[in-house]
Amino acid sequence: MVSAVATLEPTGAALLRRGQSDEIGRVVRLDTDPYLWRYAARVRGMSASEIRALFAVASRPEVVSFAGGMPDTSALDLEAVERVTAQVLRTAGATALQYGGGQGRAELRELLIEVMTHQGVPAHADDLVVTVGGQQALELIAKCFVDPGDVVIAEGPTYVGGIGALTSHQADVRHVPMDGDGMQVDLLEDLLGRLTAEGRTAKYVYTVPNHQNPAGVSLSLARRHRLAELAESHDLMIVEDDPYGLLDFSGRILPSLRELVPDRVIYVGTVSKTFAPGVRTGWVAAPRPVRDKLVLLREAADLCPSNLTQMVVEAWLATQPWREQIKRFREVYREKAETMLAALHTEMPEGVSWTVPQGAFYVWLMVPSGIDTSDLLAKAVNHRVAYVPGRGFYADGTGGDQARLCFSYPELGRIREGITRLGELIHEELELVRAVFGDDAPQVRPRQQGHATGPGG
Repeated sequence: MVSAVATLEPTGAALLRRGQSDEIGRVVRLDTDPYLWRYAARVRGMSASEIRALFAVASRPEVVSFAGGMPDTSALDLEAVERVTAQVLRTAGATALQYGGGQGRAELRELLIEVMTHQGVPAHADDLVVTVGGQQALELIAKCFVDPGDVVIAEGPTYVGGIGALTSHQADVRHVPMDGDGMQVDLLEDLLGRLTAEGRTAKYVYTVPNHQNPAGVSLSLARRHRLAELAESHDLMIVEDDPYGLLDFSGRILPSLRELVPDRVIYVGTVSKTFAPGVRTGWVAAPRPVRDKLVLLREAADLCPSNLTQMVVEAWLATQPWREQIKRFREVYREKAETMLAALHTEMPEGVSWTVPQGAFYVWLMVPSGIDTSDLLAKAVNHRVAYVPGRGFYADGTGGDQARLCFSYPELGRIREGITRLGELIHEELELVRAVFGDDAPQVRPRQQGHATGPGG
């Protein structure tokens, strides 16, 4: 017998403990989670992201997975990683295995400033808080600023982990559409005007300006400057999430938002994409009062980051040619991107479009009306290919005709094989749509060859 908890319909606002009755005789429904009534309100609606749910299936060897945004760690000099790890344990093992400070090691923060300087991002080591990857940084920032119902503005689509951090604190996430030049800042200005008319303000704007996850596009120079102007004129804070800024295929580096309006930007960085995600090391660069609050919040969450992984990153940055390693990553990902784009051009039917990334990991796919990428996923796995449906990247449930394809992890031959399988499936689905709807089937728009289509465009 399944243990159950009853909730009142239709609102579900009240919860009945098992064995209690509804005094006014309303119909109740049963939930299979016996702890539901005990959870905090902010937790009851939480569920696993579509990416997380995919990992178990997508990791099967017969499935070509374009799902998880994983770097190709085989491109690392693994012998060098072994040497620096052994060096840390051999020369400072007792310290590496001890507790550390809540802000993170000063030695690491100084070296992270060198990484930021290489990218043209201004900061001082005292501004930094070391975090357990960039994801913890986003969670701490949301915890610091967001009360239930507060508005936070994000690109649409946006990083699923960013949505998770915001919704776990019951933010009202408002999306701004994107195109091939990133967030449409003119539409952001319109949204700010509507919020003012409602008597509301946004706590901050969350953006991934470089090779955005999931869309694969970057915010243009003109739009960066306009966003900085809007931050000043509308008293906005900006959270600039920048995992991919050093992974432009041509080595191009655009000005950071922190460079343009430093007092209004909280900058999030990570070594997950430029070194290794397994060391779980990221950081926040924030104005001093915000930094102090973030240190207190992280100490309440986990006391301190790992000394061991911090010191491995320190040794890597201090003794290894990390700039050359990043160049190697760029070359690997450029070749993989070209392979995926060529396969899409060959295998996809008319009506399917996609972005053309200039760096990092992602292609954003847009399919014709009548195909829902969430509904299609089970069939895709049966065709031995996996992707992430677009809805996971929107807080409002839109994006059903979109999907993220990550090219960074699979080998070249597997990329071609996977796109062939996906193309065959979409061909089949389009034929099914035409068979069901006949002349009433949604019209397929011609594909524009080589066009860097924006999300939804």
